[in-house]
Amino acid sequence: MLKAVILVGGDNKGTRFRPLSLDIPKPLFPIAGLPIIEHHIHACSAMSNLEEILIIGSYHINEMITFLNEVKTKYHVTIRYLQEFVELGTAGGIYHFRDQIRAGNPECFFVLNGDVCADFPLQQLYDFHITKKDALISILSTEADRVESVNYGCIVTDKGTGEVTHYVEKPSSYVSPLINCGVYLANIEIFPQIATVFYSRPKNENFSGNGSGNGKDQGHIQLEQEVLTPLAGSGKLYTLTLNMKWAQVKNAASAIYANRQALELRRKSHPEKFSDQFNCTIIGNVFIHPTAQISETAVLGPNVSIGKGVIIAAGVRIRESIILDDTFIDEHTLIIHSIIGRKTKVGKWSRIEGTAVDPDPNKPFAKIKNLPLFNTEGKMNPSTTILGHNSSVASEIILLNSIVLPSKELGRSFKNEIIL
Repeated sequence: MLKAVILVGGDNKGTRFRPLSLDIPKPLFPIAGLPIIEHHIHACSAMSNLEEILIIGSYHINEMITFLNEVKTKYHVTIRYLQEFVELGTAGGIYHFRDQIRAGNPECFFVLNGDVCADFPLQQLYDFHITKKDALISILSTEADRVESVNYGCIVTDKGTGEVTHYVEKPSSYVSPLINCGVYLANIEIFPQIATVFYSRPKNENFSGNGSGNGKDQGHIQLEQEVLTPLAGSGKLYTLTLNMKWAQVKNAASAIYANRQALELRRKSHPEKFSDQFNCTIIGNVFIHPTAQISETAVLGPNVSIGKGVIIAAGVRIRESIILDDTFIDEHTLIIHSIIGRKTKVGKWSRIEGTAVDPDPNKPFAKIKNLPLFNTEGKMNPSTTILGHNSSVASEIILLNSIVLPSKELGRSFKNEIIL
């Protein structure tokens, strides 16, 4: 029997995703028509011997309950949410809820970071892991170029066996092109390893409220730095390296890129979700919720997701964008590289446009760059345009490379601005 743990963090972990995370918890943001972590749940439920999925995070249960009720009816696997009352890190939550994970004596359990989008080759990872008799944990890894690899956990391996001989989380200089994908398979015996970290802290810190020495709760433990790094070279840490579609959702630009990747993967696995039920012109991969209303003169795609209850009027052109639920796009509007929040209205003949932040197509294994909001000169880096929920844009407005917070009314054009 197997289990899976999905780590979703909490409100403090979604700051780079604002204003999108102001009304939707980041793990529930829709990518290719599904909340991010439903892609994880779908992959886990496809494992024949996986019986329970535990979602661990510090979001209040009220923010997750509607989603939980929906997925419990869709998937034939037990799904539970375990709420941390303080953020415990990528290993602290696992350790805190160790009894729930160990209940039923599972053979091993998957751990998936909630901010990654991939094809999740869990069966391949399982088949690899069980051949490594001494392994406590196996990491799914892929390759990045030299420059971008330092933004991830970097892995040095024995190419013959797959053993991890060295692991560094976000090194200051180049270590290896192999990067951690945030997907693991661990044995139950990993818990004594985490306990060693927990109890290694000075006893007088047990009651200080910041026992990790960094202002966080004593139970706050990072899997990458405090467990994986010490395990490297011990013969108990392995990695399966695959060349696969993978994206980390850190900000709006990465959400657009992840949407593109997920649309392609979902179309291959569920072509029925992309059936030609609308008479509009569709280019490439486009997901349209069945409740949306689309004019037959609209042109959508490539790489567009249209949410529930959206209305698209005549002559609208949308590409490389995500349109969230209950939004109205009036006639002859153009939307490119943008995310339009829920219950937003965009007037006629407007132009909403962001800038593509894609991996360099000329570099093998290039990954998307998660650029900071501002450059060294204090100017906004060109990126995805975001319209926060409940906003409205008047007719004949141009909005370029800008971020609009929720519930704003735009009566003039903006470029490279944050509208507070």
